[in-house]
Formats: sequence, structure tokens, C-alpha cells
Amino acid sequence: MTTFPAFEVPADLRQFAASSVEQARQAFSKVIDAVQYAADQAEKSPIAIPAGVKDLNTKAISYASANVKAAFDLADKLVAAKDPQEAVSLQAEFLKSQLASLQEQAKEFGTTVTSALTPKV
Repeated sequence: MTTFPAFEVPADLRQFAASSVEQARQAFSKVIDAVQYAADQAEKSPIAIPAGVKDLNTKAISYASANVKAAFDLADKLVAAKDPQEAVSLQAEFLKSQLASLQEQAKEFGTTVTSALTPKV
């Protein structure tokens, strides 16, 4: 395993990074709220939206939100990491977890797409 030289991030820099992550998290939350609002308004429009498309929109918004939340959670952990080795370990854990999550999301999304494109009899 690679050994990194001792390195301490100054407290002010950690605080700045933590604050920046929180601001980005809040901004993304507002974006997701706006996207959800737009999707809700589209469903209320006089133009009929097929149920399958509604399901796709819901899943896409849900997946995007979950994936970005996971990235923000990682950023919080990285800001608090005590040393580069911990940061590398956190990143590796995140990548493994996120890959599994993305595989499951792709599988579920594929099923939803297939269902949306299958004619109802």
C-alpha cells in the first residue's frame, strides 16, 4: 500500500471546504425541487403524458438525486479525512458502492423503459 507523507489540512481550509460543499448541496436541492415542480406541472397539462413517461421521469429524477447526494456525502467525508490514505480509502469505497448502485439503477431503468414501450392490450 502506498504511504503518503504526513500532511495536515489547515482548519480554516477544512471549514471553507465544508461550507462550500453545503452551499453546493443546497443549490442542487433547489435545482431538484425545480425539476420536480416542472415534472409535476407537465403531468397537470392538458396534453396527456403516457404513464410510462411519467415513470421514466420519476426514476430519472430519483436516480440523479440519489447519485448526487452520494457524491455530496463523499465530499463531506473527504473534507473530514485525517490524511491522504483515508481520503483514498473513502474514494475507493465510494466508487465500489456507486458502481453497484449504478448497475442496479440501469437494470431498473431498463425494465421501466421496456414497460413504457410495451403496448398495453
